[in-house]
Amino acid sequence: MEVLAGQKHKHLEFTLVAVSELCSSSVPPSSTPVIARFSADSGVAELRFRQDSGFFDGFNVNLGTAQLFKLGPLKSLCISGSSDSNKEKSYARGVTILFRNEEESRDFHSAFEQWQNEDVTQGTHLPNGAISDVKSKFDNKIEPSSAKMYFHYYGQLLHQQNMLQDYVRTGTYYAAVIENRADFTGRVVVDVGAGSGILSLFAAQAGAKHVYAVEASEMAEYARKLIAGNPLIGQRITVIKGKVEEVELPEKADILISEPMGTLLVNERMLESYIIARDRFLVPKGKMFPSVGRIHMAPFSDEYLFVEIANKALFWQQQNYYGVDLTALHGSAFQGYFSQPVVDAFDPRLLVSPPMSHVIDFNEAKEEDLYEIDIPLKFVASVGTRVHGLACWFDVLFNGSTVQRWLTTAPGAPTTHWYQIRCVLSQPIYVMAGQEITGRLHMVAHNAQSYTIYLTLSAKMWGPGAEQGGIIQSSSCKLDLKEPYYRMSQPQPYTTAQDQQPHQLLQPQDIPIHTDDLEEPKLLQQPLENSGAQLQ
Repeated sequence: MEVLAGQKHKHLEFTLVAVSELCSSSVPPSSTPVIARFSADSGVAELRFRQDSGFFDGFNVNLGTAQLFKLGPLKSLCISGSSDSNKEKSYARGVTILFRNEEESRDFHSAFEQWQNEDVTQGTHLPNGAISDVKSKFDNKIEPSSAKMYFHYYGQLLHQQNMLQDYVRTGTYYAAVIENRADFTGRVVVDVGAGSGILSLFAAQAGAKHVYAVEASEMAEYARKLIAGNPLIGQRITVIKGKVEEVELPEKADILISEPMGTLLVNERMLESYIIARDRFLVPKGKMFPSVGRIHMAPFSDEYLFVEIANKALFWQQQNYYGVDLTALHGSAFQGYFSQPVVDAFDPRLLVSPPMSHVIDFNEAKEEDLYEIDIPLKFVASVGTRVHGLACWFDVLFNGSTVQRWLTTAPGAPTTHWYQIRCVLSQPIYVMAGQEITGRLHMVAHNAQSYTIYLTLSAKMWGPGAEQGGIIQSSSCKLDLKEPYYRMSQPQPYTTAQDQQPHQLLQPQDIPIHTDDLEEPKLLQQPLENSGAQLQ
């Protein structure tokens, strides 16, 4: 067997006896051998055939849509797909291939499968900024309608302005970059999901050698205008329109910077793209800004919120609505309202216990780790009250070489456009001070770029004989993070009783963090013994 190979993954060649189109004899057998060439020169992995006179016209086989069948020990059939717009894929043509011996036939089939798999799972090697027409990981896991709405939303300046005017968010990013100039000076930076390009401009201000701003929405054009309007630093920024799962860059990055956080940290599933960009573009030991995310959780008591949600379903208790009895749908409507996570800012004194945390290390996490997140819950109630659900918020760490800075969305801290999120139970549970609350927060990703949330909270038996007893109360709910109730109210003032003191909030951006600290992350101080929510 004679195999001619160029640079790795660039092209691979096999010598054949002959090839001919299945429906004609346009390429008759010849004494001159035929060369089969696997390549990605045109941006898509393909198979082409040539003789001394050059490549055969019309014999290009797109490996993303082709199939190869063995017709005999020395003969195979390659069918090239032309369209899969219908449910059943149609094929335009077939090419028969004649090999010199069985060993070369086996090697050719193996190479065909390898190139086809690499084309689908990793993408082909493309010129800077080019995009493959083969389906990427993003396209395979996200439904097109969701992606279209997502990129349309972030392609509008008014939504970018909303994020830019979140001064906690923007100011923390600016401080994290500028205070860590040593990490950026002379380095190559990739901005993942660049949006307006503001983070790329921050990186250039900090002395980056070059910044590649990757943005898939139409906002890429606005980013080009904004960067062109700042020529002193903009000349070191290249905007590339496309998804990070698809584009190719001319060099590796020393630093990735991104704002991939959604509600509850993981909503919109951009963290997965951030991790894919890490695997594709970041040099070994490169830095990620941010590098760590933490989801914080604590049970809460809020009678006002519970009644507000429950009252929404009262409409369906009407027995004579223009002569129609609506009560048959009351139960479904009641559960429907409680299936919406509540997005708003709340008073931290509503928390029933100190919070616990779930850590996601962006440097180490795998994309698949975010498909399903399972968090066992365990709290000790600080006060006797009704528990109405689980409150959640997040923070992220910019682990710079000079300064370590946190961006937090905690209750009691300055409000961000993320607010906080609360999962409300349709059946509250009762707890006494010192009683253990256990449960599970289980989040499963779906193809609408969000998560289905399964929450269970339980209260264990309390008092004499508790060691022989089990769980006495349990309440569960199923929520769709894609469809929240945007309450958006500012925290209501709650009067503090004489024997109560509010949770004291630390500023996490002022707390140095070390690797060991991630094992037991803490955001809020432990409350005093009698602190917590008021009895309702």
